[in-house]
Amino acid sequence: MGTVAYMSPEQARGEQLDERSDLFSFGAVLYEMVTGCQAFGGSTTAVIFDAVLNRSPASPGSLNPELPPRLTEIISKALEKDRELRYERASEMRTDLKRLKRDTDSGRSSARAAAAEVAAPAGRPKKRWPARSIVVGVVATFGALVVAYSLRPVLPPPKTSNYTRITNDSREKVFITSGYCCAPVLLTDGARIYVQESIGGHASIAEVSAAGGEAVPISTPFQNVMLWNTSLDRSELLVGSFSSAEMEEPLWSLPALGGTPRRLGDLIGHDAAWSPSGDLVIATGNELHIAKADGSGARKLVTVAGFASWLRSTPDGRALRFTVNEILNSRSSLWEVARDGSNLHPLLPGWNNPPEEWGGNWTSDGKYFVFESTRFGKTDIWAIRERSDLFRKSSREPVQVTSGPMNFHAAVPSVDGKKLFVIGEQRRVELVRYDSKSDQFVPYLEGISAEGVSFSRDGQWVAYVAYPEGTLWRSKVDGSERLQLSFPPTQALLPTWSPDGKLIAFGRVEPGKLMRLCVVPHQGGSPEELPTGEGSAGLGFWSPDGGSIYFSGVHYGKQGELIGWIRSLDLKTKQISTVPGSEGTVYLAGSPNGRYLAAGSADSHKLVLFDLVTGKWSELAKTDVGYPTWSLDGKYVYFDTGLGKEKAIYRVSIADRKLERVASLKNLRRAMGSWGLWSGVTPDGSPLVLRNVGSQEIYALDWQAP
Repeated sequence: MGTVAYMSPEQARGEQLDERSDLFSFGAVLYEMVTGCQAFGGSTTAVIFDAVLNRSPASPGSLNPELPPRLTEIISKALEKDRELRYERASEMRTDLKRLKRDTDSGRSSARAAAAEVAAPAGRPKKRWPARSIVVGVVATFGALVVAYSLRPVLPPPKTSNYTRITNDSREKVFITSGYCCAPVLLTDGARIYVQESIGGHASIAEVSAAGGEAVPISTPFQNVMLWNTSLDRSELLVGSFSSAEMEEPLWSLPALGGTPRRLGDLIGHDAAWSPSGDLVIATGNELHIAKADGSGARKLVTVAGFASWLRSTPDGRALRFTVNEILNSRSSLWEVARDGSNLHPLLPGWNNPPEEWGGNWTSDGKYFVFESTRFGKTDIWAIRERSDLFRKSSREPVQVTSGPMNFHAAVPSVDGKKLFVIGEQRRVELVRYDSKSDQFVPYLEGISAEGVSFSRDGQWVAYVAYPEGTLWRSKVDGSERLQLSFPPTQALLPTWSPDGKLIAFGRVEPGKLMRLCVVPHQGGSPEELPTGEGSAGLGFWSPDGGSIYFSGVHYGKQGELIGWIRSLDLKTKQISTVPGSEGTVYLAGSPNGRYLAAGSADSHKLVLFDLVTGKWSELAKTDVGYPTWSLDGKYVYFDTGLGKEKAIYRVSIADRKLERVASLKNLRRAMGSWGLWSGVTPDGSPLVLRNVGSQEIYALDWQAP
């Protein structure tokens, strides 16, 4: 931070700094050179801060009457508390100083010197006015500083080298957070690393030695527990608990060495963190709130354009840095706001377009901020230089510090500053089918790494999305006549076949854009984007005659909440209609005969049915619901329980509403698809799911940073 007495007001307030901040500090040095006194002094740091922020120093001319008035003006301009009134660049200040030196040398201030000479008694030495010496000295010093500053050696960028694998257990170290985002999380207290894990379909926390070894689950009384933050002394973990896919969760303090968790007031949120002062910052919906350490006295801090997560206070506690997830247009970016809720701004505007940055932590010395960013489908760790170096040039442009075939997530620097702990991920899934005879999941379509599998009405063709590439493919069910139908940067989602098998509808996501519904010929060609109205749309279903498409989507409500709906599009007239009573529904699946629409309720706790003939909604099942899928004969709706208590595939009969469990998912290591937990059904009624056959392990990288 530098010495407090030479700090600019904006630095004291924890705001963004620029060249004008350096010129303020130089003005304070210049003030002291010509007066012998500090511009902003005091007996304590608090008093000095108050002087920098609120008090103007005595005029340099009042302390040294021999100063030229113009030099006093230059110093005063450099010390303007409002940087809009300050010098913009060092070159402007240098120009004013050179002009003052020229005027002094040319004798334009000689009137005062001549008067002094006339007044001097005979025989006494003439008293020389020292202004020229002062100005020459100031200009020379300033010039030397400018030259020295410009000739500073360049600070080498940070880098990582070597690596040590900390875990080797193949457990999934990522989990769906509050039903809408995936977040790998690592924390450390120095000796141990805490990690978010998914065990048996439940969110849990484990700890492992920072030197490597077996990760041991931390016992809690919660069905699912999310890891968020550590206390300043690293003795407590800040966690959230939830029983299913709830958006907001109760907050708890969990002793790191074991003990009974303590509920923090009545607070709920989807992420939270402790600040250096001990206060709590909580993300709820699209708002940030701040409360006392025990959860009391919560007040709104700021509203953001999306969902905030991965909250981290700056080392000095004056600002908060966090990730904003814009669900509708698939963007995540780093933002910062002052502790009082002011100066909300993106951290890296225009750096990665569209932005895909996430998370972040500071190194123990506060010099660097490390975060993850995705570019061209590959996620790596990047670092920003946070503190400047007086004697070496540095840049705040992010520097990539990891590379290789793996994706890297959740970077957290070690306490001693020598290591960077990361999760290294190799993504791959295997498409598996439940075999009722053996009561096992077996590879399907040769176990391809794919999701969103859809079959044509005659059961002869299959469309799917390659994982993790996100490209749309189609082939015969036996794997022959395979053809790619979409290409990067398009991310395809959940294809469905038209009744005649000639077209495939799918959701298309491109970075920074809303999801849109598209159709593409099954023989290949350019996808056509369909009009869907406001919001983000996908998950299409064809009418029996192929003349219209029903589709579901979401938009933001007045309070920033996500609201689901179902609409229909007449492909001939392009007229859009909203299905009555569909507001609040999620997902969508249409019956093969075109009469019914099945959907999940807004809270994911009910499966509901809409009769297109009668125009009425009814309840099919009351349980935790993931994606619904119809059997090819239209007699059943299949669904998995998503994040519910019991991990299983169910089906419900349309005729008598009888609910039966088809397959248990308890011991299956499921993979998170591009749009959540996906499941489907083969033409013969066998459930399909994604088995995770990739790897996620913790690694320690050697961290080298000047």
